[in-house]
Amino acid sequence: MATTTLRPRLGPRALVRASGGSRYAVALVVDALGTGLLRPFLLLYGVTVLRLSAPVTGIAMTAGVVGGLVCVPGVGRWLDGGARSTVVAASMLVRVVGVALLLAAPAGHVGMFAAAALFLGAGNQTWPAAHAALVATVAHGRERDAALAGARALRNAGLGAGALLATVCLAGGTSALRALAALTGLACLVAAVLAWSVRLRAQPGAAPAEDRTDGPAPRMGVLLAANVVYVFCLNVPEIALPLILVTQAHASPVWSAAIFVANTVLVVTLQVPVTVLLSRFSRRTVLALAGVVLAVSYLGFLAASSLGHGWSAPAVAAVSVVCTLGEIVYAGSATALVTVLAPAHELGRALARFQLSTGFGLAVSPAVVTALAARGPAALWGSLAAATLVSASAVAGEKDRGGGASSVTDARGGRT
Repeated sequence: MATTTLRPRLGPRALVRASGGSRYAVALVVDALGTGLLRPFLLLYGVTVLRLSAPVTGIAMTAGVVGGLVCVPGVGRWLDGGARSTVVAASMLVRVVGVALLLAAPAGHVGMFAAAALFLGAGNQTWPAAHAALVATVAHGRERDAALAGARALRNAGLGAGALLATVCLAGGTSALRALAALTGLACLVAAVLAWSVRLRAQPGAAPAEDRTDGPAPRMGVLLAANVVYVFCLNVPEIALPLILVTQAHASPVWSAAIFVANTVLVVTLQVPVTVLLSRFSRRTVLALAGVVLAVSYLGFLAASSLGHGWSAPAVAAVSVVCTLGEIVYAGSATALVTVLAPAHELGRALARFQLSTGFGLAVSPAVVTALAARGPAALWGSLAAATLVSASAVAGEKDRGGGASSVTDARGGRT
């Protein structure tokens, strides 16, 4: 329900301060650029430079993601000990090790590529929890929500720019891929130094008055389970839509590329304004709304796929805007809700569990999407819409449960 919360009005400088300061903001940009240089082309590096088979390369990359998720609980405990900028820097440094292994790996050496994928996966999987904990330490209430949203927009911009630069450089062949890997390692090293230089720690268990909760710690099992379903939306532009457009609508791959670019641009430009606009509502209500918007977009994709070949692709592109808005609303409320619900002494572990649910959803979504798509558009989009609506209902249904912790009031009077 609506509250009397005032929307935070953060200018660029205030937003940077709330996000960890100027050096940390630069670290985020450099790290995102570096990650964007290589992450989309890691499979190509294994196949082209190291001359591994595509199945072996894919298995090694998957193992790296799983191995990275295994590291997340330990990071949560490290964060609960008070560490902040050190953990962020460490998540960047392990990627430097991964890149070094890539560059040192001889052709045909599966073990070194797998080790590199493991270090890169560990860095990618542990960074979100470490970053969210750092932001939650320097910003509070709705300013924290805006800061988290701003960092996501900044990171998306960096990833997009890095991927675009890498695409341009691919004409150089294997030597260009090696150069991209080296630039990635250098960028991660610079970012790690900048993040470490912030030197931010938190007193274990300390929390500002406006973020403290009364009563027992809330159970977040429903939120974590719902997040597994919600996170499918992040892979819709990259996996589901290209699959549907190319294999079923027989549309040009240009449509898929255009949708992906539009998704990135919308996230970069709208993430902060939409998050601030919706700050008058409780975070839980906004998260439930995100599920409804996503479900509507999935039903829109179902309707668009039934149109003729000449109309299907433009209709899918139009509906993708709605899906992106749902993604923006989800991203602006989910992590913020976790940071408010979690007791101060368990913030790191709560964020780690949330990252595990996110990583699990991202890991299984390609297999689920491709399996459902093989059964037709109705099976794919109908199942996604139904599961997302059930998740949204579960999130909304938790509003009045769990005592005082579920209705915590932040600094501006807004409720979780």
